[in-house]
Amino acid sequence: MTAVSEQTVERVEEIPAYRAFHVRVLRTLRLSPSFVRVTFGGEELSGFADNGFDQRIKLALPLPDGGFASVSDGAGWYQRWRALPVELRNPIRTYTVRAVRPRQRELDIDFVLHGDASPASRWATYAAPGHRAVVIGPNAACPGPTGGQEWAPPAGATRLLLAGDETAVPAIATIAESLSGDVRATVLLEVPRSADVLPLDVRPGVEVTWLPREGARHGELLVPAVRDAVGEMTVRGDVVDPLEDVDVDTEILWEVPPVSGRDGLYAWLAGEAGVVKLLRRHLVQEAGIDRSSVAFMGYWRLGRAESD
Repeated sequence: MTAVSEQTVERVEEIPAYRAFHVRVLRTLRLSPSFVRVTFGGEELSGFADNGFDQRIKLALPLPDGGFASVSDGAGWYQRWRALPVELRNPIRTYTVRAVRPRQRELDIDFVLHGDASPASRWATYAAPGHRAVVIGPNAACPGPTGGQEWAPPAGATRLLLAGDETAVPAIATIAESLSGDVRATVLLEVPRSADVLPLDVRPGVEVTWLPREGARHGELLVPAVRDAVGEMTVRGDVVDPLEDVDVDTEILWEVPPVSGRDGLYAWLAGEAGVVKLLRRHLVQEAGIDRSSVAFMGYWRLGRAESD
């Protein structure tokens, strides 16, 4: 390797896959009792990578003094943030991009509102034009993959199943609206109430079913709906993949298979970790679906907040 090529490699390695984007609230739109869309703007968003699908980002909220001293760029930013005393850390939460418009330098994030108990819900409830935040998201200047996406059905998939609770609605809605309709897709969305049913622009072949809990427990509607849907799509296989137990109170339930060419059903499930664990066991052990055809993501755990 020549000195010039070594310098080129070093410069490429210095470009992070994720970077901090300093933004301000442009507008808010109350979509339903449980959802509010916050549109952020900022010149830096011209460099936000528009990857679509279930693109994850981190959102840093201001400290009481309005500052963002603990948020930095470059490798190791998260470790530096974790090393600070809690009172000096900007609250950081994980969200999914609902839409990004780099040319207009705009970014939409749909928030689930659940009172003032959590910093993010409280902030989103009272967000107003001009309020500042920092989005830590994919860097368009990075020459390689930026990551932060889990939707990756194999080319041979003949049926698609997407299911989740309200925390997964933004990701699933974005995926569902991107589907061509050439492959049949079943979309199951459990939300707090009937008024939280949102209009989705999907093509024929994509069937969306909303499941309002109306006071029922998390998963009480989603679990049987997934079981019924899977029962109509599959025939139990002869070989059941071994499935180790995951303690969702102490571990993260997050299993995304590598892309393969396997035909048949591909399932993408996200939401409350205890519910996702039940669905994981049903699909793999009870229904006999190949483990490489199912993605499971425990976005949150009932009774526990995302740690700062």
